[in-house]
Amino acid sequence: MDSELPNGWVTQLRKGTLELCLLNTVAKTARYGYEIVRLLSAIEGLVIQEGTVYPILARLKREGFLETELRESSEGPSRKYYSLTRDGKRRLRAMNRYWSDLTEKIAALVEAR
Repeated sequence: MDSELPNGWVTQLRKGTLELCLLNTVAKTARYGYEIVRLLSAIEGLVIQEGTVYPILARLKREGFLETELRESSEGPSRKYYSLTRDGKRRLRAMNRYWSDLTEKIAALVEAR
């Protein structure tokens, strides 16, 4: 990471994008918790841990944006799979539109320097 970046700023940026990234991981297919953690961990710079993801999954379920289904696994115990509810799909569409618009405008601002 660039030593010129203030640590608090980077932390806040990560927190703000984590929910968006998490919802996008289950947008097309249901996924179990550890699979979500692996996908998010592969995003360089996001720097997440299991202890960060599971509370967000639980909150999004409580808020009605995710639903869960327990599925048998050939590799061990049953796994809890997460998928978007109708409200979750609506929320994700709005978040993705906002993200696209924001990043496009920021890129234009950076290019205009």
